[in-house]
Formats: sequence, structure tokens, C-alpha cells
Amino acid sequence: MSTSTRVGSSVEKQIKHLLFWAFLALTSLASGAYAQTLKGVVVSKDGSLPGATIQIPAHNLFTSTEINGSFTLVSSTEGRARLIITYVGYDKKEIDVIIGKGVTDLGNIEMQPDNKNTLGEVLVTGSMAPSQIKAMSIKRNANAIIDVMASDAIGKLPDRNIAEAVQRMQGVAVARYHGEADQATVRGTPFAWTSTLFNGSRLPSSNVLGNRSSVLDAIPSEMIQYVQVAKAITPDMEGDAIGGSINFITRTAPTYRQLNASAAGGYNSFSQNGTYNASLIYGDRFFKDKLGVVLAGAIWDRQWGADAFDVSYNTGLADPVQKKSINSVMFKRYMGKRQTMGLSLGMEYKLNGANKLFFRGMLNKFNDIRPVSESYIDYTNSRYQYNYRYSHYQTAIQGGEIGGDHQLSPKFKLDWSFSDYISKYFLETPPTSGTKGLPIATFRQKITGGFKNLSSDGKRYWNFDSPDGIGENPMHFDAGLANESEVMDPQKLLLQQLVIAQLNNSEHDRNVQLNVQSEVSKNFKLKFGGKYRHKYRESTYGSNIVFMPAAALGVPNSPALLSLGSLQTAKAGQGSEFFGHMPGNHNQYVMDPLTKDQLFNLYGTELLTKNGFMEVTPKTNPTALYEGTEQVVAAYVMAEYQVSERLRLVGGVRNEYTNMDLEGSAATVAGTPPVTVISPKNVVNRYNALLPMLHLKYALNANTNIRAAYTRTFVRPNFGDMTPGTSIDNSKTPMTISQGNPDLKPTFSNNFDLMGEHYFPNIGLLSGGVFHKRIQDVVFTDMRMQNIDGNNYLVTQAKNLQNASLIGFEAGINRRFDFLRGFWSGFGVEFNYTFIDSRVKVPRGIEGNVKTDRTQLPNQSKNLFNAILFYEKNKIMVRLAGNYRGASVETINQQLGPEYYIWTDANFTIDASATYTINKRLRAFVELNNLSDSPVKMYMGDSRRTTSSEWYGRKGQAGLRWDIIK
Repeated sequence: MSTSTRVGSSVEKQIKHLLFWAFLALTSLASGAYAQTLKGVVVSKDGSLPGATIQIPAHNLFTSTEINGSFTLVSSTEGRARLIITYVGYDKKEIDVIIGKGVTDLGNIEMQPDNKNTLGEVLVTGSMAPSQIKAMSIKRNANAIIDVMASDAIGKLPDRNIAEAVQRMQGVAVARYHGEADQATVRGTPFAWTSTLFNGSRLPSSNVLGNRSSVLDAIPSEMIQYVQVAKAITPDMEGDAIGGSINFITRTAPTYRQLNASAAGGYNSFSQNGTYNASLIYGDRFFKDKLGVVLAGAIWDRQWGADAFDVSYNTGLADPVQKKSINSVMFKRYMGKRQTMGLSLGMEYKLNGANKLFFRGMLNKFNDIRPVSESYIDYTNSRYQYNYRYSHYQTAIQGGEIGGDHQLSPKFKLDWSFSDYISKYFLETPPTSGTKGLPIATFRQKITGGFKNLSSDGKRYWNFDSPDGIGENPMHFDAGLANESEVMDPQKLLLQQLVIAQLNNSEHDRNVQLNVQSEVSKNFKLKFGGKYRHKYRESTYGSNIVFMPAAALGVPNSPALLSLGSLQTAKAGQGSEFFGHMPGNHNQYVMDPLTKDQLFNLYGTELLTKNGFMEVTPKTNPTALYEGTEQVVAAYVMAEYQVSERLRLVGGVRNEYTNMDLEGSAATVAGTPPVTVISPKNVVNRYNALLPMLHLKYALNANTNIRAAYTRTFVRPNFGDMTPGTSIDNSKTPMTISQGNPDLKPTFSNNFDLMGEHYFPNIGLLSGGVFHKRIQDVVFTDMRMQNIDGNNYLVTQAKNLQNASLIGFEAGINRRFDFLRGFWSGFGVEFNYTFIDSRVKVPRGIEGNVKTDRTQLPNQSKNLFNAILFYEKNKIMVRLAGNYRGASVETINQQLGPEYYIWTDANFTIDASATYTINKRLRAFVELNNLSDSPVKMYMGDSRRTTSSEWYGRKGQAGLRWDIIK
């Protein structure tokens, strides 16, 4: 056993023993006297009120309510006292209480809107104000630097999944996949650098690429009660969060009985088909309010479509000019259906005033049915190619947690939880084959007449890259056929290959967590605890089962190749004009696709045999498969010290020990000519992360806070980068090797934040600040030529490369114009902007001749902003929202340098929503998405050099929300 293994095992045992004895000692306190403890829950007709101010002036006691509206005060004396509760927009509440031995439970304390001023009227008649107050109250009282969004605010914008919802928050950017947001990141860092949490625990990821970023389009927004975005975390939060963390808090039982329903129908301008969604939320309390239950269900069903214009370039050629010549151009059309379904259940049971148990569970399913037609013009091989695949991608996220909150003694609180969540991403096609995956049929047709718009070197270019200026603009594409009548023909497109691209990823997390809080004195609180997570991951990605007809392999007397026209086809999907966003007529690339049954039947043994297909699956296929476990043991201690009425310090340290074990297989090369050998391989990686943190919060006055923070955070290496597999392809030129790196180190960051926030008296906020990150052991994909046994290989492997730095600032305002008169007083604005400038050095070249390129971090945009103009008055609420994400580098080509980096272009989308309150229980609404009809564009080096441009149209819906019981 190695020294590092023994040290790691020792650390793990010590932490487990510490947690065990801490739990045993604190549990023994439960039998002690309770002294004087006062508890209660502050509520309104709209639910619990987080961040309410609770005071007993006579005893000099002060606190604020937690996210569920609850509070706890510990008094050193008994007897009568006056409890005072204040909350923005509500009448001050004063209650005479009797503080006795043990726990005095005041139950629910309901606040009433202050109808004496304009703000009170907004609370009574408006639909946005209550959620804004809740969010700002949580932010105002938080120890961490966070932003918050409440569920009723999410429901006022046309955001159907939780990634769509979180894009409205300051400093958050999202990735869009075929028009819908599916991943989110904080402050523009790589997506895997943001910790995505559910109720405080990291959500398992079945991301297809093997990284740790969570795919969020499977979860409807109706499942969520609050979203908390932490830019600077505290020690009691998960530490693998260099960008920050996004914590989705699921629904909890309401104070009073609640039954809400919504239903809507809509239209997608691209697919020219209908959409619908519906939701139902029911909450109630039973057994004298001891048992609380909330049940939420939602479904979103929509037809969708997209056109994608993709270009590949000959970057593998030796000539530097010809590297930018065009290899192929593809017209890709999607016409499919998506279903997002979610069901969540929350339960809590109050055993007594000091003890509560809870359960949260959810089932989420995302069906992405995606028939795809791809028509290529292959300039390198002078031919057409047509691919058709019928994909039914499925994402499932499900699981639950149980836990409890316990007031062990006047000065000790304990909470615990056990959670079990699983995330899956998989395909169940084709049913005619024993191997499941993505079925792809490839047809080819020779272009005999050649092309007329080639450069003098015989290559096709865009005009700005061409050595002699011959070429066009990508968005004014013409194939340039020498014989214009030589178009794609179903009778000439011959079946050349059948592939099943295997894809089946799953990740299963079990977490046990314990937190203890001690009120050492009136101004000093101590909190400590720990967490243990066991993760099991199984991955099948990059493994292809390949069949080719014997005739294509040159076998004599083989059956003739099948043509597309000889097979069963269906009429090409209708919808908007084929590539109507690009000038010209491109209808010659529209082919009637195979029927679903015909595609599946091609993989049946009978048809494969009859038509002379032979399996030619690469020998290295098994190296794409791996499974493994990851165990994390974390412990922390945190102190909160109220130095004075204005100054609060929060500091502590978190320690996370990680033990990862992956099993798979690897390929090795020996001999000349090279021979590939497959053998089992195991990867073990153990490391420790010690994370000190310090926060300062200073109140300049009652409405203005200054915050400063130093935090140390980290991210774990991606599973896909550490896989034991080694994949070798001897058929390419140059030959290639792709391999994992078991020696990858985690990436660490020292983070510095300085922020200010000013709260207006009319539900408004002005905030801003600067931040800086110093990052070490950044992971990039390394590509370099190596000579192995006399053969040259292009070797791809993830490595820890140069360090990086990031600096930025952010500013935001939320302001109602109630200082204006009449009609104009209903207007308001929400605006936030984030600027981020990162620097990372990427080495390029071979040993002895290494250059250094400077670029920004992958996925990171320099500029982000959200702009929302709203109007809320006299039963009407209208919101117009713009979301901007600047250009970001997605793929770094370390071999060739910045001219060959792949970028996502800047994107600006405009959405709108409107609500009309028919009566106190019924509202009508309209929601509109992508009014700007913005494409998602990617390019190589120069923004003119398109690699992909995708259009997906506008969509909208109208419906009703009915508060059946409120």
C-alpha cells in the first residue's frame, strides 16, 4: 500500500470517528433541561415569511426567521415579555408572551399587509411583490453572498424548467440545447465548476460527456420553492464550487390549505404545432397542524424543431492555409417532440415544539424524441451523404430524502438527513437489436461532375479564407456544382453503413449529513457537522457498433447496395420553410426519411444477413465503458460572531476527502504493423481538500450592507477525464490515441469578494461589487504528437496545465417607479450586469519548441446581463425580459492554437409574459419565448467562420391559473 493511500485511509477513519463521537455526545444532551426557548413560525396569507425581524427588547434578544419562516430565541430569564415582529410591507406585530421552562411554541404568527401605504396595496393586489420581498429578506440576512428567487417569481416568467428560471439571476449563464436551457453556471466559469444542489446536496449527474455539470432540463420549474445562488460560500456548504453554487430548494408544506392548478396551450412557430402544459399543487396540514403535506405535479408537452447549418474544416491537413478549407457542409433538420414531467412530495411532522421530521421526494422524466435528417455535401470525397436517425433520449432524475430538526437543549440544535438520488441518461432503441443505442443509417451518392467554385489548390473555401478569393459567405451558401442538375437523389443514395452509438449513463448518490449549532452566547454561535457521500457511476459513451455491407467492403458476389428510394419512407416533416433563415432555396437537400419501423428493422438479424452486412466494430470499443465509485467524507466547523450591532464575522474551515475507484479496460499498441491489445485496468485517485473561509458583513445603516469574503474552493476532476480506457484508431491519418489520466489533480481556487447592497423601502435593491479568483491546476485537454514503437500518434489526454486568474464586477438594480403618479407608478425595472475577464495560459507545440497561448476559461463569457421592464397595477402584470450572454470559447485546440478554437457566439433572447387577475382566485396569462428569434451560432477562430448555426423559432402559450383553495 502506498504512503498516500495509508494517509488518505487514516484521514477518512479519523473524520468518521469524529462525526460518530460528536453525534453520540450531542444526542446525550437531548435529555437535559430545555431552560427558556421560544419558537414560532411567521406567516402571511401567501405562506411563510423568511427574514422577518424578531425582537424582545426588554431582554435584548434579536433574531430573524429562517427560510421556512421559523425562529428560535433563547432567553436567560423567565416571565412575561413583549415579542415584536417586523417585515417589509406588513404591519408591525406585537405579542405578549410568557417565557417558561423548556420550549414555548407560539405556532403560526400571521402578519397582515400594511394597507396604510402604497406598498401595502401592492402586496394585496399585486402578484410580484410578495416574492420579491421574500427573496430580498433571505439575501439581506444571509451569511454568504447569495441571490435568491422565490417560486411565485419563477411562475411570472415563461420558464418551464429550472435552468430556464435561474438564467434571470445576476451572474448566471446558461447553455442552450436546441432552444432550451439545460445547464447553468455562476460567474461564467466552466459548467462543471458550479455546484448544483438539491436541498443542500449535490445533484448526481448523468452528463453524456462524463463531466460533473448537471443537466437541468428534466426538472419542471413548478417543483421548486426557492433558488439560492451563492457566489461566496460558507463552510457548511459543499466545497466543490469554484464558480459558486445553485441550490434548488423543493417545496415544503404550506401554512394553510392550498390547491392551485394551471393549464395552458400554445404554438411553436418552427414546428407549426401545438404545445401544452399543466400543473397541480396541493398542500395541507392535518392532526392539529402536526402533519404538513405538499404535492406538486407538472407536465410540459411540446412539438419542436430546429434547422442547423454545420461546417467542418480540414484542420488535419499539413498546409496552414488548407487547414481552413471546407471538408463538408451539412443541412440538419430536427422535427421532434419533448415531454417534461415532474412529481414531488414534501412532508413534515412536528413531534413537539422541539422536534420535527421531514421527507422530500421527486420523480422527474424528460423524453426527447428527436428524428434527425442530415444532408451533407462532402467536398473532400466529392459526394453527397445522407444520415437518418431516430433518437429517443430519456433523462430520469428521481429520489428522496428523510431528516429531522431537533432542539436538543436551549443552546443546541441538531439537524440530520439521509438522501438517495439517481440520475440516468439512456436510449432504448432499436428494439430489434440486443444492443441499445442511437441507430444511424448512412447513405452516400457520388458527385461525378465535380465543383466549379474551388480555389486554385482544388479546395473549397469561404471567400475570406481563400488564397485567391474564390468562395462565398457561409450564410449565402451555394454548393457550386459543375452540373447543377446533379442533385441528391433517393435512388442514387446507397446504404453504406449502419451504426448503433451506445449511450447509457447513470450516477447514484447516497448522502448522510449531520449539522449541530450551538448558541454559545447571545452574540456567538458555533456550527459544525459532516457529510458522507457514496457515488456509483456507470458510463457507456463513445462505443459504436458498426455494420457495413459486403459490397462496400469490396467482397465479390455480394448483394447489391440498398438505395434510400427502395426502402419504406415517410413524408418529410412539415413545419417552417426548410432553412428559411438562409437566403436561397435549399429544398434539394430535403429527403423523405425512413419510417421508424424500417430503420429499426434494418438492424434485425434477417435483414442484416439478407443484404450482406458484416459487423466491423472497432476492437477498442470496450475501452469506452467504465464503472466506479467515489466516496467523499466532509467535515466543517464554522463560527458566527456578532462583533457589534453593525459588524458580523463568519469564519471556519471545511475539509473534504475524496476516494475514487474506476474500473474499465485499456488498449495498448505493440509491434509493426501496430497490433491493439485490450486488457482490464483500474484507476484509483485519492486527495484531500482543506478549505478555509472568512466572511465579513458590515451594516452602514439599516438599509445598506457591505460584504467581504475570502473563500477557498475546488472542483474534482471529471470522470470522463480519468477513465481507465485507452482508445486507439489506426485507420486515421495520423493514427490517434485517446486516454484517461488517473493522476489528475483537483483544481483549487482562492476567491476574494467585495460586495455592497442597498435596500429601498419600496421593495427595491441596488447591489454591486468586485470579485477575483486565483486558480491552480486547471484541467485542459492536451493534444500532442508522440512516437510509439516507431509509429507517430496524435495523443489526446486531460492534464493539469497552467494556472488561471479571473477578475470581474457585477451590478444590479430592482426598482419600482412608485414615486411617479397615476399610470406611470406601475412601472419598474430589474437589471443586472456582470463583467468577467479570465486569463489562462495554454502551452502549444512539442518538447523543445513550446509556445504559450493566452485565452479565457472555457464556457466563460465576458459580458452577461438581464434586463426586465415590468408593469404592475390594477390587476395587470406585464414583463418584458432580455437575456444576453457574450461569446465564450468552448473547445481549445492545443495543437493548432487560437485560430482553431471553437467559440459560441454572443446570444440575446427576448421573452415576455402578461397576467390579468380576473378575480382573487383566477388569473389569465400569456407567455412568449424567443421573440428575437435568435440563432445559436458557433464558429472557429473568426466569427465569420461558421461551424454551426441553429434556428429554432418562436413559441408562446396562453392559459389560466386557478387558486381553487387559498
